[in-house]
Amino acid sequence: MVKNYEKLLMKIVTCDNYGPPNVLKIREAKKPIPHKDEVLIKIHAVNIGIEDPMHRSGKPFLLVKPIIGFVRPRKSVLGTEFSGVIESIGKDVKDFKVGDKVFGSSGSKLGCYAEYLTLPENAFISNMPENICFEEAAPVCGALAAWDFLVVKALIKPGQEVLINGASSSIGSAATQIAKVFNAKVTIAHRNKDTNFPTQQGQIYDIILDVNGKEHLPNYKDLLKPKGIYLTALPNLKIIFQMLWTKIFGGKRIVFSATGLQSANLRKELHKGVIELINEGGLKVRVDKVFSLEQIVDAHKRVEDNGGGEIIVVSIK
Repeated sequence: MVKNYEKLLMKIVTCDNYGPPNVLKIREAKKPIPHKDEVLIKIHAVNIGIEDPMHRSGKPFLLVKPIIGFVRPRKSVLGTEFSGVIESIGKDVKDFKVGDKVFGSSGSKLGCYAEYLTLPENAFISNMPENICFEEAAPVCGALAAWDFLVVKALIKPGQEVLINGASSSIGSAATQIAKVFNAKVTIAHRNKDTNFPTQQGQIYDIILDVNGKEHLPNYKDLLKPKGIYLTALPNLKIIFQMLWTKIFGGKRIVFSATGLQSANLRKELHKGVIELINEGGLKVRVDKVFSLEQIVDAHKRVEDNGGGEIIVVSIK
């Protein structure tokens, strides 16, 4: 009787109030049951990206609280990027079957800090490529955002000069590989201790992708060619104002894109290019550190300390 009852429960990580990493607590909850159009996924791995500490802390205010909740998180179980195995399906599900290895994102539903997750079959879920493991599949949105930035927004072309600030992050790492597949010339941003200048003096670029969680590139407009484009995943108020200005007056453009807020259908279309690249060996995910579910507080601390400069995964097996 006890064993049967245990099968009805699962471990979850809750965030009932905004705050430091130790507000995250491991608890038990009822294992969800999929509705007729849903799949039940046994989560194997969850990516902890730079947005996860933002969701937990509620900072920066204007980017987080209007979406997550003004007083406290509206949904106490955070986490958006996952990989796992479909354990059961609703009677109307046609695109997936029990035992399928899948990866994707729960988007605004969150809920991935758990042993199980239910999602509609038309959510952002895809079958995993055979040549990657669960831990490598979990940081799905980094590669997806990189593809969206470079291929869709910037229309990257062979021979273009591309600067990437934050190349060790999930977005930056994928972007570096994607740019090379498109035969662009890639430079990784670095700082000169004497000049505080992030790149080689006099070098200008067609595309700058800035995904550094701690700081933006200074003087980025001076680093762009006349019709260059500056792409960022983490804007501040100054950049948002300049983005609107450049949209009206043209010339050098500033573009912000929140890929995770796009529709599931659009993200699935973008994902096809990423999956094809993985299958062809043009994109490989490098995971820096894997934590257990019991170490999720440490995982959040690691991401904050490194400003999103590493690919951190929590294994839930």
